[in-house]
Amino acid sequence: MRALVISGGGSKGAFAGGLAEYLITVCKKEYKIFIGSSTGSLLVPLLSIGEIGKLKKVFTTVSQKDIFNNCPFLLKKVNGVYKTKINHRGILKMFLKKKKTFGESENLLKLICKNITPADFERIQKNDVIITVSNLNTLGVEYKEAKNCAYHDFCEWIWASASLVPFMSLVRKNGFDYADGGMGNIVPIYQAIQKGATDLDIIVLRNIESSDRKLPVRNALDLTSRAFSFMLNQIVTDDLIIGKLEGQSKKIKLNFYYPEKQLTTNSLIFDPEQMRQWWDYGYTIGKKNSPDCRVINPV
Repeated sequence: MRALVISGGGSKGAFAGGLAEYLITVCKKEYKIFIGSSTGSLLVPLLSIGEIGKLKKVFTTVSQKDIFNNCPFLLKKVNGVYKTKINHRGILKMFLKKKKTFGESENLLKLICKNITPADFERIQKNDVIITVSNLNTLGVEYKEAKNCAYHDFCEWIWASASLVPFMSLVRKNGFDYADGGMGNIVPIYQAIQKGATDLDIIVLRNIESSDRKLPVRNALDLTSRAFSFMLNQIVTDDLIIGKLEGQSKKIKLNFYYPEKQLTTNSLIFDPEQMRQWWDYGYTIGKKNSPDCRVINPV
């Protein structure tokens, strides 16, 4: 049984979209299981029903205002490079409203509901589409299957999976606080295997070797972001080790796809121009690194 697994990675999801487009439209891969975490959860529902054009439009036109109704940082582009600083006014507004996070991403939920219609959801439910979320009350990871959800609940689970707290909204559902799936399982290989997958295409939104030295920490928000990046990087490493060991023990085929260069140092920056480039780059990497397609489509 073939599965498509897409990791978390914020705006870098555009790379995964382009790569998945190649695997599905050119390689003609037919997946039975679609499982994502964080930005991967935004991708897999529409990929499961072949709505790649709609997905590409979203991931190559989205901007900060489409994600955040209150962004915790301010952006300034200098010589083509983004600089960030604390949005003191926005964070103060959150504290005055007695919110629990620095920023708020309710616009993302609106975007999800706009682009996954009830009609789309009926088609999605015919597939095994799984969303990864982190429960901050039980300190555990949960997996939400489209088949077992109502439409609006499913949209909220996607939203929760892609909400990196404390920069984005904390999602309260069924008496529990939920947040980004990547905080618990950023590359859900093991879960795909548990669902019966025997041939996995795994898109990991982290370059294989990341040795670039970071600039000194500038402020408290930068420190928080850097600490989260460190923790998520370690989670990716653990997920890959666990997934590879499970695959080896059960003799399961694991096909890994990575960007060959660093795409960004801040995956919460959504720049349409950059994301269009990343989508095309993902397509190129799929073409370069998919051994099956070399047989199907000889050069």
